[in-house]
Amino acid sequence: MDDRILDLTEEQIAIKSKYPPINKKYEYLDHTADVQIHSWGDSLEEAFEQCVMGMFGYMTDTETVQPLDTVEVESEGDDMESLLFHFLDDWLYKFCADLFFIPREVKVVHIDRVHFKIRSIGWGEEFSLDKHPQGTEVKAITYSAMQIHDTEKPEIFAIIDI
Repeated sequence: MDDRILDLTEEQIAIKSKYPPINKKYEYLDHTADVQIHSWGDSLEEAFEQCVMGMFGYMTDTETVQPLDTVEVESEGDDMESLLFHFLDDWLYKFCADLFFIPREVKVVHIDRVHFKIRSIGWGEEFSLDKHPQGTEVKAITYSAMQIHDTEKPEIFAIIDI
């Protein structure tokens, strides 16, 4: 929500002040009809974490989320791009169809680059319009222009359908 201003309630401001600020290593790039997330990190795991948090950051101010519950997500793919797609899609499912779970933080525990599996844990709570400002709904993950650069400073580019 860096570039968009949300009117936070006093309760939301109080929740934000209880926790340290989130170290965001993502940005939103201009795209015709969707949103392109550019994330990075000191490791590929962190770049994946930042990408999923960029998705949730478009949906609400994640700093208003309290880490009250824990959710684990395991995803599989056929290659790194499909692994990223399923990772984002599985986390979106936890929000949209399963638990209405919104994470404050997601940690990737392990990426298996040979068998294309990923295990992650998120800390957060059930999304509530009473507690969390409403951003933009994410409808789907796309393969369009998806890029994963597993270099010294890993970067990810992913487009989400809004």
